[in-house]
Amino acid sequence: MATLSDIPFSLLDLASVPTGSSVGDTLQRMLRYAKHADQLGFERFWLAEHHNMAGIASSATSVLIGQVAAQTENIRVGSGGIMLPNHPPLVVAEQFGTLDCLFPGRIDLGLGRAPGTDPITSRALRRDDMRAENFPDEVSELQTLLGPDAGDKRVQAYPGANSQVDIWLLGSSLFSAQLAAQRGLPYAFAGHFAPKLAREALALYQQNFQPSAQLEKPYAILCLPLMLAETDDEAAYLGTSSQQRVLSLMKGQALYLPPPVESMKGIWSPMEQLQVEAFLGLSVSGGPAAVKSKLEVMVEQLPIQELMFTNDIYDEGKRLKALELVMELKA
Repeated sequence: MATLSDIPFSLLDLASVPTGSSVGDTLQRMLRYAKHADQLGFERFWLAEHHNMAGIASSATSVLIGQVAAQTENIRVGSGGIMLPNHPPLVVAEQFGTLDCLFPGRIDLGLGRAPGTDPITSRALRRDDMRAENFPDEVSELQTLLGPDAGDKRVQAYPGANSQVDIWLLGSSLFSAQLAAQRGLPYAFAGHFAPKLAREALALYQQNFQPSAQLEKPYAILCLPLMLAETDDEAAYLGTSSQQRVLSLMKGQALYLPPPVESMKGIWSPMEQLQVEAFLGLSVSGGPAAVKSKLEVMVEQLPIQELMFTNDIYDEGKRLKALELVMELKA
């Protein structure tokens, strides 16, 4: 049985814009964050595709992946994820094939089938709502485009063919877990916003996994919110930034990351508090001792091979410190 010291730690980032900051400042902050993670030995750094969401600056996902990879040395960099129905598979293959040529063996391509936005913006992206139904076929097309060059294809990804890009399937329900198992692909579950089905989806993936040319054994990541500080009280205080932002999401408001507050009383209603806490149901919060205990239980109880964290702390120094503290838990 794996222990916490055996489990790789990774990060998911949305280039969240702190209240009062510009997008430019936020992207520079994101790069400093990625470089610190690289120096500390994190396994991978993923960026998520979202559109038309004020406060989230990761919409040009492949561009940011290239910037992060260029300014780091060892950490794997990728998408968590590219929303495949928004893009022709050929374009995705060319983009990630190019990234792989620039940064060989360090690029991950995580794929989702949600729009990553609202219906109006989906139309602005020229997205066909029915394409989500074709997600399995488009994954196959992308695998072919990134796979061995047989020399007889009329359409080829150049760059892209013969690449080392690892394809991952992402999910917040059971659909992608089943598809990843059938295709023999690695799988990442979005427990940072969809905690309810985590246990069932991960078990389904492990139980139904079929070996493939890419992967011999199942490999699953669980992504969850991390709120780690030097004390339990400080973590609770810092965590109010994330709570406020989830509340804004539920109200359809801008998603800037606000500074923490001493109390959420008067900011949310009792019903809203329950909804936010349910959304953050897999959040791991506290000082080092509390977080280590919670993570050890997850590793023991869930069929996972890696943990990935979101880390929505407003203060940059404390956000970087959280990375140091979580890596110290492996000692």
